[in-house]
Amino acid sequence: MANERRRMGGRGQMPVEKAKDFKGSIGKLFAYMKQYHAAVAVVILCAIASTVFSVIGPDILELSNGLLAKIQGTGSIDFTKIGQILLFVLGLYLLSTLFSFVQGWLMTGVTQKVCYRMRKDISEKIDRMPMAYFES
Repeated sequence: MANERRRMGGRGQMPVEKAKDFKGSIGKLFAYMKQYHAAVAVVILCAIASTVFSVIGPDILELSNGLLAKIQGTGSIDFTKIGQILLFVLGLYLLSTLFSFVQGWLMTGVTQKVCYRMRKDISEKIDRMPMAYFES
């Protein structure tokens, strides 16, 4: 029974149907979105920048070094340095958030415009079809 569920796509869902020509469909979609290629390129750059800033942030937080030196008795905690590190990391996270916001905002706009255009094209195509097509 578990095997049947896996083949059917999980919890009572219909079986997943694979695309017949995935590469061709993606190619047509990219051609359809031709006027938005610049916005998509900016979105990709924003996604990369957001990810980089999110990954770099924790690597910079080496606040435990001063605490370990204090515990071992070989040094002290430099609160000025800790403040500078925290401000720098805050800046990185703010940049990451900004790039993530721009990415989401641009992609939402592109998605809405493409969906609107697709609906309009489908409506125009249906309007061009003869009534006999629908009656048969």
